[in-house]
Amino acid sequence: MTAGRHVGHPLRVAGRGRTALVDDEEYLRGLVEAVLFTRPGERVNRPDFGSGVDRLVFAPAGDELAHATRALVHGALQRWLGDLLQVDTVTVEARDAQLRVTVSYLPLVGGAVVGERRSLTVQGGAP
Repeated sequence: MTAGRHVGHPLRVAGRGRTALVDDEEYLRGLVEAVLFTRPGERVNRPDFGSGVDRLVFAPAGDELAHATRALVHGALQRWLGDLLQVDTVTVEARDAQLRVTVSYLPLVGGAVVGERRSLTVQGGAP
C-alpha cells in the first residue's frame, strides 16, 4: 500500500462529480470490511474470496462458535490482506442470535508496521 489517495470502496462519486478518493486508513478499513462481508462464491472471478462469517450468525452461540469465528476471520484476513496488515487480535461475542466481531490490526508497508493499531467492529444477526 502506498501513501496517498485511493479510489473509495464502495465506488462512489464525490461532490464535484469525480470518483471519490479516500486516505490510507479508510481504504484499508474498506478492504477489511470487503473480506468480512463477502461470501465465498460471491465473486465470479475470485470464487474463494471472503470469510464466510455470515454463515455463522445463526449457529448456536457458545465457545465453539466464538473459536470458529475467530479462526475464520483471522485466516481470511491473513490470506487476503496479509501484505497490507498484521492482524493483532480478533474478539468475538455471541449472544442469542447476534454475532459481534472486533478486529484489531496494524497497517503494513513493505512488510513493516507503520502507524497505530486500528480496530473495526462489525455485528449481525437477527434483531
